[in-house]
This record gives sequence, structure tokens and C-alpha cells, in this order.
Amino acid sequence: MQTIKLKDDYIKLGQALKAAGLCESGVEAKFAVLDGKVKVNGAVELQRGKKLHDQDVVEYAGETIRILK
Repeated sequence: MQTIKLKDDYIKLGQALKAAGLCESGVEAKFAVLDGKVKVNGAVELQRGKKLHDQDVVEYAGETIRILK
């Protein structure tokens, strides 16, 4: 499991996917989300701009990311 440390109150889903190295570009992140391949806290998320906060968990391509404050 990877972790992403928040610098602000939140990070957007697309940015988190790029920061974790799971997507190489914003466009790739956008299509991963729109195609229903990304889960946030166990539920499929279709909003690339979804704000992630402390303790949120993202799943994509067999990888898990935890957001920490």
C-alpha cells in the first residue's frame, strides 16, 4: 500500500493517481476514472475531481493508496 501525505486539506483524485505513479498523465487518470476502474473507500468513483481527505483509500489497477494528513 502506498501513502500520499497531504500538503493541504485535500488532494483531487486525478492528482493522487498521478502522484502515486499509477497514471502518467491527467488524461490517463481521467479515462481511468470515467471508465469506472477507480474505487474510493470501496465504491466506484466517477468524478476525477473528487476531493480526497485524511484516511481515504483509493484502489486502482491492483494498487491501493491511503491518503494521510
